[in-house]
Amino acid sequence: MSADHEPSRLPVILLVEDDAALRGMLRTSLPPHGYRVIDAASGEDALALARERGPDVVVLDLGLPGIDGLEVARRLRGWSAVPIIVLSARGQEQSKVALLDAGADDYLTKPFGMGELLARIRAALRHARRSPAAEESVFRCGPLIMDRAERRVTLDGELIDLTPTEYDLLAALARRPGHTLTHQELAAAVWGRGAAAAGGRLRVYMTYLRRKLEADPQQPRLLRTQVGVGYRLHCEDEGRD
Repeated sequence: MSADHEPSRLPVILLVEDDAALRGMLRTSLPPHGYRVIDAASGEDALALARERGPDVVVLDLGLPGIDGLEVARRLRGWSAVPIIVLSARGQEQSKVALLDAGADDYLTKPFGMGELLARIRAALRHARRSPAAEESVFRCGPLIMDRAERRVTLDGELIDLTPTEYDLLAALARRPGHTLTHQELAAAVWGRGAAAAGGRLRVYMTYLRRKLEADPQQPRLLRTQVGVGYRLHCEDEGRD
């Protein structure tokens, strides 16, 4: 490692891998190339470390015990823009599509070469530097508060019990408060890129969400409709688009 690198300024890689041998190999192989490595063997630990340490890149194994890599990627994307590189022994196209829809940025099939992984990490860091800043972990919209890391929503201080789909719909709207998202944009954000024809489901889940968040679901104040176009999240202090 170059002597002019200060450890505190090195990019941090969160390595999530349940194979102890591979995890150990990567933990010792990455630092000589200018990276700090923090590691986890489970999805639960990975999500906790991501929240506490704010890594620059996540290298994520797909086949984890408990919460698998697909779910880790989906939860991370609910509140963080950190680049995610998935490692998997599965080479099927369907797995790749599901991971990309869940928010992964890149996909590397085992076995892989160290040079290829390093190239993917460098590309992820370059992309992150060009991207907008990551979302704040906590989003506020008047009386509505979303803790993106915990996937928890409160309204007027009371915890609201949302299903995963209801939460994903609200999270998509909260990424661009005050901006109308089309039916197609929302369906793709919630159900993936192949969900262009999910308008019926979208209306059903918007109805469910309004019942939980609106004092009068027939006269919504938070979840507004633009007829024939889509929906937007209206915040009382809206000065953003």
